[in-house]
Amino acid sequence: MVDSRKLLQRRRRRTRHQIRKVSGGKMRLSVFRSNKNIYAQVIDDGDGYTLAAASTLDQELRSNLKTGADMEAAKQVGALIAKRAKAAGATGLVFDRGGYLYHGRVKALADAARENGLKF
Repeated sequence: MVDSRKLLQRRRRRTRHQIRKVSGGKMRLSVFRSNKNIYAQVIDDGDGYTLAAASTLDQELRSNLKTGADMEAAKQVGALIAKRAKAAGATGLVFDRGGYLYHGRVKALADAARENGLKF
């Protein structure tokens, strides 16, 4: 029997393969969601480095949040990653949901990033 961790890894690998096929060299907005926090990174796969990163563990957000595992926290992380990505010069991106459903916190992060100027 296949455990849930292996299934998540399979979905993540399948998602990233599809992203590489259609991205056309664009940078990738990658999301990782844990039970306590949510993280986002803007990654340049061509050169292999991270342009910008934000999470609920950042000092800017930590004091304003009740918990790092709710929709409000995801919205604030989305706004912060958009601000940092625009400062780094990345606006046209590809969204990498990382094997998670596009629902809940992942969707809230993506919507907040779009509202703050990122295009994907």
